[in-house]
Amino acid sequence: MKYVDFDQKRPLDIILLGRIAIDFNPAYNEQVKEEFKPLKKVHMFEMFVGGSPANIAVGVTRHGLKAGFFARVSDDQFGDFVVDYFEEQGIDTSRITRCRNGENLGLTFTEMLSPKESSILMYRNKIADLQLSVEDIDEEYIRQAKAILISGTSLSESPSREAALKALMLAKKNNTRIIFDIDYRAYNWKNSDEISIYYSMAAREADIIMGSREEFDLTEKLICPGMTDEESARYWQGCRAKIVVIKHGMKGSTAYTADGEKYSVKPFPVTARKGFGGGDGYGSGFLYGLYQGWELIDCLEFGSAEASMMVRSNNCSDALPGPEEVRAFIREEKELYGEMIARV
Repeated sequence: MKYVDFDQKRPLDIILLGRIAIDFNPAYNEQVKEEFKPLKKVHMFEMFVGGSPANIAVGVTRHGLKAGFFARVSDDQFGDFVVDYFEEQGIDTSRITRCRNGENLGLTFTEMLSPKESSILMYRNKIADLQLSVEDIDEEYIRQAKAILISGTSLSESPSREAALKALMLAKKNNTRIIFDIDYRAYNWKNSDEISIYYSMAAREADIIMGSREEFDLTEKLICPGMTDEESARYWQGCRAKIVVIKHGMKGSTAYTADGEKYSVKPFPVTARKGFGGGDGYGSGFLYGLYQGWELIDCLEFGSAEASMMVRSNNCSDALPGPEEVRAFIREEKELYGEMIARV
């Protein structure tokens, strides 16, 4: 079933815009296993590409979609690492440009204390991703894409803020579908009013909105605080949204469609390695199903499965699975726990 119409004549399936980072995670491989411990006790790390939109780009590409990216990266070996990795994955890097004034890619150091306790230490001074400028946003490139995904962090500071808003305007002008992944991160934002102003501007233009209940609360603070999930869905569907996905962590998630229907899933049970990365897998799997024209409950189940696979992994990019791996995981989980394990 088609909930959102994508222009099938366009060569790019999706362009992503926003944060690219470098993740340093405690090493956990065949040679070295840093067990759960405080960050200050970790001696060996593994390096990965990170950042939610970057991970989603990798995820959808693993599923066979063609992805592009608007971004700025550092003009150094970390920038080389990102561009080389994207090109190896098959992501188009023609609109990824280098910073000009020594800005750095964000560095994330991960602390894994237990299957239920993990945190990150983030270095984002003179940050590269927020240097994206209006001059980097190419209308012809947007015209080639079925959809563009705007990550909420890109709205937190200028000049990236104006670049993201320009991309939204050009996408709407050219009938390119708009996906808004709220992707709230406290760093860089100055206050909650600023968050609500810019998140709501993006949400009003979006065909698909994805976020946690907390993220919707932040978006709606200056509009109508305290809305229920159903009220939030109706409000944004009254603007432009065809699908509103609201997540409640381990309690599951629900997608609301413009025809008044709703579909819910809960996480597949796994032993977690970390408490993050699941949202990127969720977004990758959910969007893949949507592009295939699946029923929405199947899109949600696929996204939920990929999310569970990612929280049990040691990283947020290299471990992203292909579609057959996700299907195998779903079969295994249903054999163990029953056919309806993820469906509410």
